[in-house]
Amino acid sequence: MTDFIPPAKPIIGDEEREAVDRVLRSGMIAQGPEVKAFEEEFSEHFKLGRACVAVNSGTSGLHLGLLACGIAAGDEVIVPSFTFAATANSVALTGATPVFADIAADDFTLDPASVEASITERTKAIMPVHLYGHPAKMAELQAIADKHGLMLFEDAAQAHGASLNGTPVGAFGEFGMFSLYPTKNMTSGEGGMVSAATEVVERNLRLYRNQGMLQQYHNEVVGLNNRMTDIHAAIGRVQLTKVGAWTTQRQENAAFLSANLEGVVTPPTLPGAVHVFHQYTVRVADDRDGFSAALKEQYQVGSGMFYPVPNHRLKPFQSPVELPETERAAKECLSLPVHPSLSRADLERVVAAVNALAKAGA
Repeated sequence: MTDFIPPAKPIIGDEEREAVDRVLRSGMIAQGPEVKAFEEEFSEHFKLGRACVAVNSGTSGLHLGLLACGIAAGDEVIVPSFTFAATANSVALTGATPVFADIAADDFTLDPASVEASITERTKAIMPVHLYGHPAKMAELQAIADKHGLMLFEDAAQAHGASLNGTPVGAFGEFGMFSLYPTKNMTSGEGGMVSAATEVVERNLRLYRNQGMLQQYHNEVVGLNNRMTDIHAAIGRVQLTKVGAWTTQRQENAAFLSANLEGVVTPPTLPGAVHVFHQYTVRVADDRDGFSAALKEQYQVGSGMFYPVPNHRLKPFQSPVELPETERAAKECLSLPVHPSLSRADLERVVAAVNALAKAGA
């Protein structure tokens, strides 16, 4: 029987296990020296040039970043609808309102023209998502933010190591959030990392993640318990030594797919952008769901649909706003395996399966 090719595959090796054992033997399990080292090494590795603050999840990172920048009830933050719900959830959790703008057809990230059209007197910030590992159009979005006196944030959950014209994602906005969930390009088991543009934002992040205090029992704000443990940080520190090679492999796998796939629209990399291919997402014009099912049933090839229900169609956020490119992407997008564990034979099987189904009109 042909082995199943999964759409994603976390890589955890002996080094990560040994790091966890080291922390367990130390007796220091909660947030401690491993977290501090991970924060410093993460910033240095990705050349962010700013402080980073580790938290217990990517969603917590977004939530705390928004709080750290003063987003509150009555405010509006412009976000894409074509993204995971955590983007909108984090805004809503502050009491603010997520306002959904459309995406561009080419790179699946926020369309600057739609963003500009979405601005109201209550708009305080724009928060693009570097979706699938491709950087958003940051120069255009920054120009809009500057023009209207808005803050710019980054949801870089899927974009570790991506960059635009030499600037790494996470170094553009007031804050940038990286997810460390198991299926991301690198993981800490669970967790998030938030880059801070200023000392004020950094201090606020550290306050909000730790019950509102930097000094024990001297709480300055109403905070949360969103700390990362030293166990998770130890895993993340090991993964930092591997993520560069994994990213290169993802890019090589993506190049092979793009050179050989037929009958589907392959993902472009725009000029000046470094795409890290958290997902390799094609467009299937007709019956995407049937195509995905056939890949699995006939060829044992996994795939993912990210995201078939846009945020503005979800129950908590239902909105009559018209987002035609978002709706089209939600119907057509299919993410194929691109992870670094794939062999050349795996890639060839993915190509053969997709091309056969596309030719057959599946």
